[in-house]
Amino acid sequence: MSTQYRTGREGEFTYRGYTLEELQDMELEEVAELLPARQRRTITRGLSTEQQKLLEKVRDKTEEETANAPIRTHLRDMPILPSFVELTFAVYDGKEFERVKIQPEMIGHYLGEFQLTRTSVEHGQAGIGATRSSKFVPLK
Repeated sequence: MSTQYRTGREGEFTYRGYTLEELQDMELEEVAELLPARQRRTITRGLSTEQQKLLEKVRDKTEEETANAPIRTHLRDMPILPSFVELTFAVYDGKEFERVKIQPEMIGHYLGEFQLTRTSVEHGQAGIGATRSSKFVPLK
């Protein structure tokens, strides 16, 4: 006896029981009720002026239908909303702007989660004068 649980229609993206089209038709407050607690609190307390400007850029970008150029932003703490889907953002990581294409599965996360700020350290050989113990390098 095997039971299978299916969420949504076969092969169709759903977020908490709503399709992407339904989410995009909702108002910002309605979408906020579906988001996780931290993102919901960000929206209900009011977006900052920078976040509101970014939201206006997104609305203008979707109306223009010229989604080729990425939207450059430093706002890593902006929650990803359904209106951002299929747009490309250039998110600043502290050094340069990196492109992030928003997919439907990213709804409810922050922009900064998809662009890492720290790189992995790859140590090389110790140079002369690095420490007292590394001055001796055996000759082979």
